[in-house]
Amino acid sequence: MANKYAVIGLGQFGHAIARRLTRKGAEVLAIDIDEKIVDEISEDVSYAVALDATDKRALLSQNIHEYDAVVVAIGNNFEQLLLCSVLLLELEVPRIISRAQGKYQREILEKIGIHEILIPESEIANIVVEKLLNPDIVSYLQLPDNYRITEIRPLRTTIGRPVGDLNLRDRYNLSLITITKGSQTIKKGKVVLEEHITIPRHDTILGEEDYLLIFGKQSDIERFIEINR
Repeated sequence: MANKYAVIGLGQFGHAIARRLTRKGAEVLAIDIDEKIVDEISEDVSYAVALDATDKRALLSQNIHEYDAVVVAIGNNFEQLLLCSVLLLELEVPRIISRAQGKYQREILEKIGIHEILIPESEIANIVVEKLLNPDIVSYLQLPDNYRITEIRPLRTTIGRPVGDLNLRDRYNLSLITITKGSQTIKKGKVVLEEHITIPRHDTILGEEDYLLIFGKQSDIERFIEINR
């Protein structure tokens, strides 16, 4: 059964999250107060609804408390974002991820009980710097104690080899989580990029378009890339 997520606020940031989650196979409810914006995303997600996310009854009408997580991506009105976040806490949503613009908004969200906070501008800046310094990295999630989950491009010496031959755990102290292969298809007259996720086996052969999602310390990931690029 697919995970269920709601994204509230469909600016560029929220729109991207909603579409990305859908492409990964999740059931996504997209919410915004602007009907035009909702119409634009309606074909890209499971459900799209125009409503006021600061209205408790409106949120209850969508059974928002039954979703696995809700991302509050309202970007142009912090008062609305704050009120929406408070309502989600009252409705006992299992997981709430709220957007903040700067450290003061982060501190306020933390004080009301929001523990997962995104500051997109800061995080995007870090990712851009990382990708400039190391173009083989597509994206990463920073974890405590200098650990990361990192998606990397196909490396020259890994192509055509079985996963087991890389000896990731013993040689690099790394764990391979998944392999993602991208392919282009045409849907409704548009070229659409589809991603197919493969759970790696010892004998899985790595292809030219296979992106690796690996877990480990930043230094070990960088060493693996340097040796195999």
